Amino acid sequence: ALRESVKLAQAAEAAGYARYWVAEHHNASSWAGTSPELLIGQIAAGTATIRVGSGGVMLSHYSALKVAEQFRVLDAFYPGRIDLGIGRAPGSDQVTAAALAHPRPQANIDTYAPQVVDLLGFLEGRFKGDHPFAGIRAFAGPVPETVPEVWLLGSSDYSARLAGVLGLPFAFADFFGNVPHGPIVADLYRREFRPSPFLDEPRVSVAVQVICAPTEEEAVFLGASRNINKIGALPVERTGDEAGQTPRRGLMPPDVAAAYVLSDDRRWQLESLKAGYIDGDPTQVRDRLLELAEQYGADEVGIVSNCYAFEDRVRSYELTAHALGIAPLSRLAGQANGG
Repeated sequence: ALRESVKLAQAAEAAGYARYWVAEHHNASSWAGTSPELLIGQIAAGTATIRVGSGGVMLSHYSALKVAEQFRVLDAFYPGRIDLGIGRAPGSDQVTAAALAHPRPQANIDTYAPQVVDLLGFLEGRFKGDHPFAGIRAFAGPVPETVPEVWLLGSSDYSARLAGVLGLPFAFADFFGNVPHGPIVADLYRREFRPSPFLDEPRVSVAVQVICAPTEEEAVFLGASRNINKIGALPVERTGDEAGQTPRRGLMPPDVAAAYVLSDDRRWQLESLKAGYIDGDPTQVRDRLLELAEQYGADEVGIVSNCYAFEDRVRSYELTAHALGIAPLSRLAGQANGG
Protein backbone atom coordinates (compact mmCIF):
# COMPACT_ATOMS: atom_id res chain seq x y z
CA ALA A 1 0.00 0.00 0.00
CA LEU A 2 2.82 2.42 0.85
CA ARG A 3 4.70 1.72 -2.39
CA GLU A 4 1.50 2.02 -4.40
CA SER A 5 0.85 5.40 -2.77
CA VAL A 6 4.10 6.61 -4.33
CA LYS A 7 3.27 5.00 -7.69
CA LEU A 8 -0.17 6.59 -7.65
CA ALA A 9 1.37 10.00 -7.01
CA GLN A 10 3.63 9.50 -10.02
CA ALA A 11 0.62 8.60 -12.14
CA ALA A 12 -1.30 11.63 -10.81
CA GLU A 13 1.62 13.91 -11.66
CA ALA A 14 1.80 12.49 -15.19
CA ALA A 15 -1.96 13.02 -15.56
CA GLY A 16 -1.64 16.72 -14.70
CA TYR A 17 -2.97 16.91 -11.15
CA ALA A 18 -1.76 19.84 -9.04
CA ARG A 19 -1.71 18.27 -5.55
CA TYR A 20 -1.46 14.87 -3.91
CA TRP A 21 -2.41 14.59 -0.23
CA VAL A 22 -2.16 11.69 2.21
CA ALA A 23 -4.23 11.27 5.35
CA GLU A 24 -3.47 10.37 8.96
CA HIS A 25 -5.18 7.36 10.51
CA HIS A 26 -4.17 5.22 13.48
CA ASN A 27 -5.05 1.63 14.41
CA ALA A 28 -7.09 1.32 11.22
CA SER A 29 -6.19 -1.58 8.95
CA SER A 30 -7.94 -0.11 5.91
CA TRP A 31 -5.41 2.76 5.76
CA ALA A 32 -1.62 2.75 5.67
CA GLY A 33 -1.38 6.39 6.73
CA THR A 34 -0.06 6.37 10.29
CA SER A 35 2.73 8.85 9.46
CA PRO A 36 1.84 11.30 6.68
CA GLU A 37 5.00 13.38 7.17
CA LEU A 38 7.20 10.37 6.34
CA LEU A 39 5.03 9.33 3.40
CA ILE A 40 5.10 12.90 2.04
CA GLY A 41 8.90 12.77 1.93
CA GLN A 42 8.89 9.50 0.00
CA ILE A 43 6.27 10.76 -2.44
CA ALA A 44 8.01 14.09 -3.02
CA ALA A 45 11.28 12.23 -3.62
CA GLY A 46 9.58 10.09 -6.26
CA THR A 47 7.95 13.00 -8.11
CA ALA A 48 9.18 16.24 -9.60
CA THR A 49 6.50 18.92 -9.85
CA ILE A 50 3.27 17.96 -8.09
CA ARG A 51 2.61 19.53 -4.69
CA VAL A 52 2.56 16.92 -1.91
CA GLY A 53 0.88 17.35 1.44
CA SER A 54 -1.13 16.08 4.36
CA GLY A 55 -4.85 15.72 4.29
CA GLY A 56 -4.20 16.09 7.11
CA VAL A 57 -2.02 16.06 10.19
CA MET A 58 -4.20 15.67 13.29
CA LEU A 59 -2.64 18.56 15.18
CA SER A 60 -4.20 17.85 18.58
CA HIS A 61 -1.92 14.81 19.00
CA TYR A 62 1.30 16.79 18.64
CA SER A 63 3.19 19.92 19.57
CA ALA A 64 2.86 22.78 17.11
CA LEU A 65 6.64 23.25 17.15
CA LYS A 66 7.38 19.65 16.19
CA VAL A 67 4.92 19.72 13.29
CA ALA A 68 6.42 23.02 12.09
CA GLU A 69 9.93 21.53 12.26
CA GLN A 70 8.92 18.44 10.29
CA PHE A 71 7.28 20.40 7.52
CA ARG A 72 10.05 22.98 7.42
CA VAL A 73 12.49 20.13 6.75
CA LEU A 74 10.23 18.77 4.02
CA ASP A 75 9.99 22.23 2.47
CA ALA A 76 13.77 22.59 2.60
CA PHE A 77 14.15 19.41 0.55
CA TYR A 78 11.28 20.26 -1.83
CA PRO A 79 10.81 24.05 -1.74
CA GLY A 80 7.47 25.30 -2.99
CA ARG A 81 5.97 21.81 -3.20
CA ILE A 82 4.82 21.04 0.37
CA ASP A 83 1.27 21.49 1.70
CA LEU A 84 0.41 21.21 5.39
CA GLY A 85 -3.24 20.35 5.78
CA ILE A 86 -4.29 20.11 9.42
CA GLY A 87 -7.39 18.85 11.18
CA ARG A 88 -8.70 18.56 14.71
CA ALA A 89 -10.29 15.09 14.55
CA PRO A 90 -8.43 12.27 16.33
CA GLY A 91 -8.07 10.13 13.18
CA SER A 92 -8.61 7.14 15.43
CA ASP A 93 -10.76 5.68 18.17
CA GLN A 94 -10.61 7.23 21.63
CA VAL A 95 -8.41 4.50 23.15
CA THR A 96 -5.84 4.93 20.38
CA ALA A 97 -6.00 8.70 20.82
CA ALA A 98 -5.19 8.17 24.50
CA ALA A 99 -2.27 5.90 23.54
CA LEU A 100 -0.90 8.60 21.23
CA ALA A 101 -0.82 11.03 24.16
CA HIS A 102 0.31 8.59 26.87
CA PRO A 103 1.68 9.21 29.46
CA ARG A 104 0.58 12.82 29.04
CA PRO A 105 -3.09 13.80 29.28
CA GLN A 106 -5.00 14.01 26.00
CA ALA A 107 -5.19 17.47 24.51
CA ASN A 108 -8.42 19.36 25.11
CA ILE A 109 -10.17 20.17 21.84
CA ASP A 110 -10.36 23.79 23.04
CA THR A 111 -6.59 24.05 22.57
CA TYR A 112 -6.82 23.42 18.81
CA ALA A 113 -7.24 27.05 17.71
CA PRO A 114 -4.30 28.31 19.82
CA GLN A 115 -2.24 25.41 18.47
CA VAL A 116 -2.98 26.49 14.90
CA VAL A 117 -1.91 30.04 15.74
CA ASP A 118 1.32 28.77 17.30
CA LEU A 119 1.96 26.53 14.29
CA LEU A 120 1.70 29.49 11.93
CA GLY A 121 4.05 31.47 14.15
CA PHE A 122 6.66 28.72 14.17
CA LEU A 123 6.41 28.15 10.40
CA GLU A 124 6.79 31.83 9.60
CA GLY A 125 9.19 32.69 12.41
CA ARG A 126 6.88 35.60 13.19
CA PHE A 127 5.73 35.75 16.78
CA LYS A 128 4.97 39.06 18.42
CA GLY A 129 7.77 40.29 20.62
CA ASP A 130 5.98 39.50 23.88
CA HIS A 131 5.04 35.95 22.87
CA PRO A 132 6.72 33.39 25.17
CA PHE A 133 7.93 31.41 22.13
CA ALA A 134 9.19 34.42 20.16
CA GLY A 135 12.82 33.31 20.35
CA ILE A 136 12.20 29.73 19.15
CA ARG A 137 12.87 28.87 15.52
CA ALA A 138 11.50 25.84 13.65
CA PHE A 139 14.29 26.05 11.06
CA ALA A 140 18.06 26.45 11.06
CA GLY A 141 20.00 29.20 9.35
CA PRO A 142 18.47 32.09 7.36
CA VAL A 143 14.72 32.39 6.94
CA PRO A 144 13.80 30.04 4.05
CA GLU A 145 12.43 31.61 0.88
CA THR A 146 9.37 29.33 0.80
CA VAL A 147 7.01 28.08 3.48
CA PRO A 148 4.64 25.09 3.45
CA GLU A 149 1.17 26.08 2.33
CA VAL A 150 -1.18 25.64 5.30
CA TRP A 151 -4.78 24.47 4.79
CA LEU A 152 -7.44 23.92 7.43
CA LEU A 153 -9.50 20.78 6.83
CA GLY A 154 -12.97 20.10 8.11
CA SER A 155 -16.54 18.97 7.59
CA SER A 156 -18.25 21.45 9.90
CA ASP A 157 -18.44 25.16 10.53
CA TYR A 158 -15.74 25.15 13.25
CA SER A 159 -12.72 24.77 10.95
CA ALA A 160 -14.40 26.94 8.32
CA ARG A 161 -14.77 29.83 10.76
CA LEU A 162 -11.23 29.39 12.07
CA ALA A 163 -9.79 29.30 8.54
CA GLY A 164 -11.72 32.46 7.71
CA VAL A 165 -10.60 34.36 10.79
CA LEU A 166 -6.95 33.36 10.28
CA GLY A 167 -7.02 34.03 6.53
CA LEU A 168 -6.13 30.45 5.53
CA PRO A 169 -7.42 28.26 2.68
CA PHE A 170 -10.16 25.80 3.64
CA ALA A 171 -10.73 22.23 2.38
CA PHE A 172 -14.13 20.64 2.95
CA ALA A 173 -14.44 16.84 3.32
CA ASP A 174 -17.40 16.08 1.07
CA PHE A 175 -15.86 12.62 0.52
CA PHE A 176 -17.34 11.47 3.85
CA GLY A 177 -20.57 10.81 1.99
CA ASN A 178 -23.86 12.64 1.67
CA VAL A 179 -23.01 16.03 3.25
CA PRO A 180 -25.72 18.48 2.14
CA HIS A 181 -24.51 21.24 4.48
CA GLY A 182 -21.15 21.51 2.66
CA PRO A 183 -21.96 24.48 0.39
CA ILE A 184 -23.41 26.34 3.40
CA VAL A 185 -20.16 25.82 5.31
CA ALA A 186 -18.16 27.05 2.31
CA ASP A 187 -20.28 30.21 2.14
CA LEU A 188 -19.78 30.74 5.87
CA TYR A 189 -16.01 30.51 5.38
CA ARG A 190 -16.10 33.15 2.65
CA ARG A 191 -18.18 35.49 4.82
CA GLU A 192 -15.83 35.07 7.79
CA PHE A 193 -12.63 35.40 5.73
CA ARG A 194 -10.14 38.10 6.63
CA PRO A 195 -7.10 38.78 4.40
CA SER A 196 -3.83 37.71 5.99
CA PRO A 197 -0.12 37.39 5.17
CA PHE A 198 -0.99 33.89 3.94
CA LEU A 199 -3.89 34.69 1.63
CA ASP A 200 -5.50 37.79 0.11
CA GLU A 201 -8.80 36.18 -0.86
CA PRO A 202 -10.69 33.08 0.32
CA ARG A 203 -9.77 29.79 -1.31
CA VAL A 204 -12.02 26.73 -1.08
CA SER A 205 -11.21 23.16 -1.98
CA VAL A 206 -13.78 20.37 -1.85
CA ALA A 207 -12.85 16.67 -1.85
CA VAL A 208 -15.29 14.04 -3.08
CA GLN A 209 -15.44 10.27 -3.65
CA VAL A 210 -15.01 9.48 -7.36
CA ILE A 211 -14.69 6.30 -9.38
CA CYS A 212 -14.42 6.78 -13.13
CA ALA A 213 -14.49 3.89 -15.59
CA PRO A 214 -15.20 3.53 -19.33
CA THR A 215 -18.86 2.82 -18.50
CA GLU A 216 -21.18 3.76 -15.65
CA GLU A 217 -21.94 0.07 -15.07
CA GLU A 218 -18.27 -0.73 -14.46
CA ALA A 219 -17.77 2.31 -12.20
CA VAL A 220 -20.72 1.27 -10.02
CA PHE A 221 -19.39 -2.29 -9.95
CA LEU A 222 -15.91 -1.16 -8.84
CA GLY A 223 -17.47 1.12 -6.24
CA ALA A 224 -18.99 -1.86 -4.43
CA SER A 225 -15.63 -2.60 -2.77
CA ARG A 226 -15.46 0.90 -1.30
CA ASN A 227 -19.12 0.92 -0.34
CA ILE A 228 -19.04 -2.23 1.78
CA ASN A 229 -15.84 -1.07 3.48
CA LYS A 230 -17.23 2.40 4.07
CA ILE A 231 -20.24 1.22 6.06
CA GLY A 232 -18.16 -1.20 8.15
CA ALA A 233 -20.19 -4.23 7.13
CA LEU A 234 -17.24 -6.54 6.57
CA PRO A 235 -16.85 -9.55 8.84
CA VAL A 236 -13.85 -9.37 11.14
CA GLU A 237 -10.86 -11.50 10.13
CA ARG A 238 -8.43 -12.40 12.90
CA THR A 239 -4.68 -12.63 12.43
CA GLY A 240 -2.42 -14.98 14.33
CA ASP A 241 -3.30 -18.16 16.15
CA GLU A 242 -4.80 -16.63 19.23
CA ALA A 243 -8.27 -15.16 19.52
CA GLY A 244 -8.29 -11.50 20.38
CA GLN A 245 -5.57 -10.51 17.94
CA THR A 246 -5.99 -7.24 16.03
CA PRO A 247 -8.92 -7.46 13.60
CA ARG A 248 -8.09 -6.76 9.97
CA ARG A 249 -10.45 -5.29 7.43
CA GLY A 250 -9.71 -4.35 3.86
CA LEU A 251 -11.43 -3.88 0.54
CA MET A 252 -13.37 -6.85 -0.82
CA PRO A 253 -12.97 -7.77 -4.50
CA PRO A 254 -15.80 -5.98 -6.33
CA ASP A 255 -17.54 -9.19 -7.41
CA VAL A 256 -17.71 -10.36 -3.79
CA ALA A 257 -18.73 -6.94 -2.51
CA ALA A 258 -21.44 -6.52 -5.16
CA ALA A 259 -23.03 -9.82 -4.05
CA TYR A 260 -22.69 -9.11 -0.33
CA VAL A 261 -26.01 -9.39 1.52
CA LEU A 262 -26.79 -6.36 3.69
CA SER A 263 -29.34 -5.87 6.41
CA ASP A 264 -32.06 -3.30 5.80
CA ASP A 265 -30.32 -0.82 8.11
CA ARG A 266 -26.99 -1.24 6.34
CA ARG A 267 -28.65 -0.93 2.94
CA TRP A 268 -30.30 2.33 3.99
CA GLN A 269 -26.98 3.61 5.33
CA LEU A 270 -25.24 2.72 2.08
CA GLU A 271 -27.85 4.39 -0.12
CA SER A 272 -27.53 7.55 1.97
CA LEU A 273 -23.75 7.62 1.53
CA LYS A 274 -23.87 6.83 -2.19
CA ALA A 275 -25.97 9.92 -2.78
CA GLY A 276 -22.79 11.92 -2.26
CA TYR A 277 -20.48 9.75 -4.38
CA ILE A 278 -19.64 10.31 -8.03
CA ASP A 279 -19.33 6.99 -9.87
CA GLY A 280 -19.73 6.97 -13.62
CA ASP A 281 -18.25 7.21 -17.08
CA PRO A 282 -15.93 10.13 -17.94
CA THR A 283 -18.69 12.42 -19.18
CA GLN A 284 -20.86 11.78 -16.11
CA VAL A 285 -17.92 12.32 -13.75
CA ARG A 286 -16.88 15.54 -15.49
CA ASP A 287 -20.38 17.00 -15.42
CA ARG A 288 -20.99 16.12 -11.78
CA LEU A 289 -17.58 17.44 -10.65
CA LEU A 290 -18.20 20.74 -12.39
CA GLU A 291 -21.67 20.90 -10.82
CA LEU A 292 -20.17 20.19 -7.39
CA ALA A 293 -17.53 22.89 -7.87
CA GLU A 294 -20.25 25.39 -8.75
CA GLN A 295 -22.34 24.42 -5.70
CA TYR A 296 -19.37 25.04 -3.42
CA GLY A 297 -17.95 27.98 -5.33
CA ALA A 298 -14.78 25.90 -5.15
CA ASP A 299 -11.42 27.01 -6.47
CA GLU A 300 -10.13 23.44 -6.42
CA VAL A 301 -11.64 19.96 -6.37
CA GLY A 302 -9.89 16.97 -4.82
CA ILE A 303 -10.89 13.41 -5.56
CA VAL A 304 -10.62 10.21 -3.53
CA SER A 305 -10.78 6.99 -5.57
CA ASN A 306 -10.66 3.77 -3.57
CA CYS A 307 -10.63 0.64 -5.74
CA TYR A 308 -9.73 -2.95 -4.94
CA ALA A 309 -7.26 -3.18 -7.84
CA PHE A 310 -4.48 -0.61 -8.11
CA GLU A 311 -4.79 -0.59 -11.90
CA ASP A 312 -8.47 0.41 -11.67
CA ARG A 313 -7.55 3.20 -9.28
CA VAL A 314 -4.89 4.61 -11.61
CA ARG A 315 -7.25 4.35 -14.56
CA SER A 316 -9.95 6.22 -12.64
CA TYR A 317 -7.62 9.16 -12.02
CA GLU A 318 -6.40 9.15 -15.62
CA LEU A 319 -9.89 9.04 -17.10
CA THR A 320 -11.05 11.83 -14.80
CA ALA A 321 -8.08 14.01 -15.72
CA HIS A 322 -8.72 13.46 -19.41
CA ALA A 323 -12.44 14.17 -19.06
CA LEU A 324 -11.66 17.49 -17.38
CA GLY A 325 -9.13 18.44 -20.05
CA ILE A 326 -6.17 18.38 -17.65
CA ALA A 327 -4.05 16.09 -19.81
CA PRO A 328 -4.39 13.96 -22.94
CA LEU A 329 -5.19 10.29 -22.53
CA SER A 330 -2.40 7.94 -23.55
CA ARG A 331 -2.75 4.18 -23.27
CA LEU A 332 -6.43 4.45 -22.40
CA ALA A 333 -7.40 6.42 -25.52
CA GLY A 334 -10.59 5.16 -27.03
CA GLN A 335 -11.81 3.41 -23.88
CA ALA A 336 -13.46 6.43 -22.34
CA ASN A 337 -17.13 6.97 -23.08
CA GLY A 338 -17.38 10.49 -24.50
CA GLY A 339 -13.73 11.23 -23.58
